[in-house]
Amino acid sequence: MTWLDIGALDDIPRRGARLVKTAHGCVAVFRTHDDRVFALDDRCPHKGGPLSEGIVHGDAVTCPLHGMVIGLGDGLARGADQGAVNTYPARIEAGRILLDAARLIRGHAA
Repeated sequence: MTWLDIGALDDIPRRGARLVKTAHGCVAVFRTHDDRVFALDDRCPHKGGPLSEGIVHGDAVTCPLHGMVIGLGDGLARGADQGAVNTYPARIEAGRILLDAARLIRGHAA
């Protein structure tokens, strides 16, 4: 894999997110309370709400528009809701957040 450095872990507050703009749309990069990072498409599967503006809790994010809860690790809707968003490999190295550059270029094709 070729990893793309998108910024410092400390640039994202705990339980917060930042956007990475790609040719295929925006990717939301989330930081959990325990400093894990996850990357997902920034569009809720319900009505396209901006997940990057949602509330991060545990290993999930709640869409700010209608409350759909999406798992950060698998991109799947939780509870009674249905739907999914694409996820992207992410890791932390020396305090920097890295995303899989090839997946970002390919977009939704995994």
